[in-house]
Amino acid sequence: MCNGYLGRQLFILFLLPPLFRMAQWYQLQQLDSKFLEQVHQLYDDSFPMEIRQYLAQWLENQDWEHAANNVSFATVLFHDLLSQLDDQFSRFLIENNFLLQHNIRKSKRNLQDNFQEDPIQMAMIICSCLKEERKILSSARLSNQMEVGSIQNTVIGMLDKQKELDAEVKGVKNHVIDVEQDIKTLEDMQDEYDFKCKTLQNREHESNSTSQEEYKKEQMHLNKMFLSLDLKRKEVVNKIVQLLNATEHTQTALINEELVEWKRRQQTACIGGPPNACLDQLQNWFTIVAESLQQVRQQLKKLEELEQKFTYDPDPITKNKQVLQDRTHSLFKQLIQSSFVVERQPCMPTHPQRPLVLKTGVQFTVKLRLLVKLQELNYNLKVKVLFDKDVSEKNSVKGFRKFNILGTSTKVMNMEESTNGSLAAEFRHLQLKEQKNAGSRTNEGPLIVTEELHSLSFETQLCQPGLVIDLETTSLPIVVISNVSQLPSGWASILWFNMLSTDPKNLSFFLNPPYAKWSKLSEVLSWQFSSVTKRGLNADQLSMLGEKLLGPTSGGSHDCLIPWTRFCKENINDKNFPFWLWIEGILELIKKHLLCLWNDGCIMGFISKEKERTLLKDQSPGTFLLRFSESSREGAITFTWVEGSQIELVLLSPAEPQFHSVEPYTKKELSAVTFPDIIRNYKVMAAENIPENPLRFLYPDIPKDNAFGKYYSRPKEATLPGSSLQKICSPCLLKNLMRCLGWWTQQRLTL
Repeated sequence: MCNGYLGRQLFILFLLPPLFRMAQWYQLQQLDSKFLEQVHQLYDDSFPMEIRQYLAQWLENQDWEHAANNVSFATVLFHDLLSQLDDQFSRFLIENNFLLQHNIRKSKRNLQDNFQEDPIQMAMIICSCLKEERKILSSARLSNQMEVGSIQNTVIGMLDKQKELDAEVKGVKNHVIDVEQDIKTLEDMQDEYDFKCKTLQNREHESNSTSQEEYKKEQMHLNKMFLSLDLKRKEVVNKIVQLLNATEHTQTALINEELVEWKRRQQTACIGGPPNACLDQLQNWFTIVAESLQQVRQQLKKLEELEQKFTYDPDPITKNKQVLQDRTHSLFKQLIQSSFVVERQPCMPTHPQRPLVLKTGVQFTVKLRLLVKLQELNYNLKVKVLFDKDVSEKNSVKGFRKFNILGTSTKVMNMEESTNGSLAAEFRHLQLKEQKNAGSRTNEGPLIVTEELHSLSFETQLCQPGLVIDLETTSLPIVVISNVSQLPSGWASILWFNMLSTDPKNLSFFLNPPYAKWSKLSEVLSWQFSSVTKRGLNADQLSMLGEKLLGPTSGGSHDCLIPWTRFCKENINDKNFPFWLWIEGILELIKKHLLCLWNDGCIMGFISKEKERTLLKDQSPGTFLLRFSESSREGAITFTWVEGSQIELVLLSPAEPQFHSVEPYTKKELSAVTFPDIIRNYKVMAAENIPENPLRFLYPDIPKDNAFGKYYSRPKEATLPGSSLQKICSPCLLKNLMRCLGWWTQQRLTL
């Protein structure tokens, strides 16, 4: 899940020589808070941030990508990592830092418990984190470029909107301060009026102490004071009304616009889209408004005290206090309830890039956050997690499965566990177990397992003097699987839902799934590649996929509609597997065997055979390109090269260029020999039975060794699978060609 920098602790930074001070982790430290928040979300108990920080330089110097595909190397790095932690522990021992000694021992035990038997899993997690960190750095750089570029019109608009909202929030805060000052003035005026009244009453009881004329003057003065007091009370009440109007307007923008947009961005990020924006700015706004409403509640109590000391008819405080109290309570309740959000959606640590798909019996994590950060709420909100609460589908959809939650299902929200000091609760050790009903399970329901959507609900209660507010939020819909083989289909459901729906409670979505526009689906497909590699899909690649889904006559039109069944359930063309499972197989092949070649742009990948021949026919003999097989469900890659001049010599007439393709290579063969080595050592039998490599230029004209040389095995050549004569996709065609040229030998072509 990551790429990038985060800062090391200062003592580590000072220990490093200057050459290394701009290492990835240190660069991350320099980023704005919105990018740092993305880094924070990369690390959890499976690989804690403490280790990333303590061993930053060492971690970045290791080849984790290689380790993720080589169990021997992964084991070596695992034990090296433990040794590094021992060295770090010794440093803390010398420094007599007991807390850090405890933390690093705990981290080491957790690593041993989690990865002793599966060091490749650790290597995959670290590789993923480093990769995501680099993506965050790239996003930060792009953000900086956009700030000075012409593309920034949209960004400027968003910034202007943020500035406007920021000004509104500050306006609410300043308005509260003004009202506070007015109430103090009102209290002083009332105290003075009360004192004057009592003084005049005392004089009235003293005989001959005050003349009738003086008494009338003082009475008139008191009347003026009363009118001023009444006017001030009306003014204060009116200002509070205006304050609540402004608060409601600002709060509506926060809840109905900013928070809704953040939740939509979260959905997009969950399915591989751009990383979601940081919640810190929203939290700051929510907190200021909440503090302002808390102050208004106190101000209304103060007005009530003033009313109890002195009232009259018609008293503006008496007339309006209940309405103002109810409205303030309503706004505060709405704000608090809306601020309770799922910051990090449910996800299995073993599959960090596939959130919302949970397997029974496998632990998953989920993080809650309250955007109102009030100190008095720290350790006062106990969150409980429930599964499928109030889900009508449990009773209305036939065959709908039911599950129990195992593990610690309650957690107290606090500010200490969160690295950024937010009020949060993270559930780290939850599991699901299916309820077994009496009798055998029926499969006659309208939904298959991976179309069945469920949800996690989270409840807590805020209790303050005179105030009790129930809080509840739900996760995005989740798919529950019982076998890892169901993961690809489950992920397809997550993609389709979050691409087309914004209602997390629409768990009946797949009873009648809507169509998707190709313009949207193509973007989501590209995200599946860019989220796990450095490259998404270009227009040509997407055009080929569009034709595969929609047919050649569609031209990949953006307005074309694609049904759910066509995407994930129906077999494509004459193959025995659906479109999505074919894409999933290719993704796995890239991640495990072709990542560097894909990132370098060496693989054209998605191109039809017709387009392939069009591109190659005018190229020099020996020009080849790499594409993914359309006939392999598990993912396979092949190459095609062009040959032309030899035929013209034999036939003494112009001839069409000849194209040759090899039988696709699958993960089985690529696990034995790397693809660059296969390309380097590929041979076919040429004239006089001399084997030669027909591959010379990677399309359009890149010398083969320039493109792949840095990935060749060293120092010896790899042993290729199969016989010395490599497998060719069209053996009959090649046999006739060789006969024509007098090259045919009795050696058998292997498939």
